Amino acid sequence: MVSYKVIVSPKALAQLDDYVSYVHYTLLNPIAAKSMLNDAKKTRKTLSTVAGSLKPCDHPKLRELGYHALKFEKHDYAMLCRVDGETAYVDGIYHMMQDYENLFASEL
Repeated sequence: MVSYKVIVSPKALAQLDDYVSYVHYTLLNPIAAKSMLNDAKKTRKTLSTVAGSLKPCDHPKLRELGYHALKFEKHDYAMLCRVDGETAYVDGIYHMMQDYENLFASEL
């Protein structure tokens, strides 16, 4: 079994921080914010073992660039990532209610 090194981009970290901060400080729910952060960490760990077996994104541009989406286990978020050799790069984190593939493709 291949173990992938996972690198999370500054943009993806900022997106996660924005979501966690919103839940913690705007919705005033620090327990949910901590749960979301723990789920992100668990998803990152999962990515380190399944990166090579993820289904490509549906968006043609993202598929062409080798992007995949991995959904969080307990929360409605997804990591958009690409694999290069034995390294998985997380380039974005989005809420599932967003049209995240089109949104991410337009940001590239």
